[in-house]
Amino acid sequence: MTGVAEATEPFRIVAPDGRANERLVHRLGLDDDRLRQLYRFLRLARGADREAAALQLQGHLAVYGPLLGQEAAQVGSAFALGEEDFVFPAYRELGVALVRGLDLVRYLYGWKGILHGSSPDPRSDRFALNTVPVSSHILHAVGWAMGARLDRKRACAIAYFGDGATSEGDFHEGCNFASVFQAPVIFFCQNNQYAISVPLRRQTGAPIHRKAEAYGFPGVWVDGNDVLAVYHVTREAVERARSDYTPTLIEAMTYRVDPHSTADDPSRYRTREEEASWQRLDPIERYRRFLTATGLADEAFFEQVEEETQQLASTIRAGVTSLQPGPMSDLLDNVFAEMPATLASQRDEAISLAGAERESSEPAAR
Repeated sequence: MTGVAEATEPFRIVAPDGRANERLVHRLGLDDDRLRQLYRFLRLARGADREAAALQLQGHLAVYGPLLGQEAAQVGSAFALGEEDFVFPAYRELGVALVRGLDLVRYLYGWKGILHGSSPDPRSDRFALNTVPVSSHILHAVGWAMGARLDRKRACAIAYFGDGATSEGDFHEGCNFASVFQAPVIFFCQNNQYAISVPLRRQTGAPIHRKAEAYGFPGVWVDGNDVLAVYHVTREAVERARSDYTPTLIEAMTYRVDPHSTADDPSRYRTREEEASWQRLDPIERYRRFLTATGLADEAFFEQVEEETQQLASTIRAGVTSLQPGPMSDLLDNVFAEMPATLASQRDEAISLAGAERESSEPAAR
């Protein structure tokens, strides 16, 4: 027995039916325009995600990890960040990229296999490259945060990962380093209930947010389908990180409605009843009910957002489908600070051979 009273439910501001705790909504300090902006980001994130998933199934992207159902966790947390805060994504954070202002066509180039990652300039965008190896980027986030503290920056890092990443050693090493060296970092776990096909009960014997106790910093349990609740707890975590370099572990309870990736078949490991129960907790419909009930938005606003969503989807499709393969030299850019002579020789030979092959395949001039 620890003597610590455990919460029976995650922190919530807006209930699934749209009813909200008015006192907590007021404490957020968000004006009407920013409250509506949250819905806009939620809907744009879903529209962009649906288009990206379709593009992958049609062969225009090599792979893609859908975020359907996790929009509130991503939008609410990213909305709480400041311009100087640095995002370290995994491979499902298109919604975070949207809120941070990244070009989503450019963001998807990495999934087409054309460019190295999501941002052409991670330092200026404060958005690191997408990370596919599970949890390895958590250490990168902690390292950046330790450097930010040494540089006396008023900024924090945030690492996004799933519940499966908490079974990796990198997660625990990152938490320990952050605690010992007081790194201003937020560990943001989108607990979507499955690590590919492995359910949460096979991942951990204790709630994920409680793991923070062992490392000596706050662990927060939040309803990841409540965009206002996610914003609230993330903003508090940002303030702690900036004020006294305290790390925070946030466990956002949500659900991955779609497959783990477009190559996955979730029907092999979960039931339709389970999926339906979570779909009834849809984060966008919940927030729409809230805006409607409070008179903050009307049908004209929702129609305008739908039009913008369709425009974004069209822009993404046009940009992704029209992109041609880049030069072969891109394959070796940013691999070494100074390229070894042997590798440079191989690069030059490959480029020469590729050029000769193109010439031989072109129709003879008449």
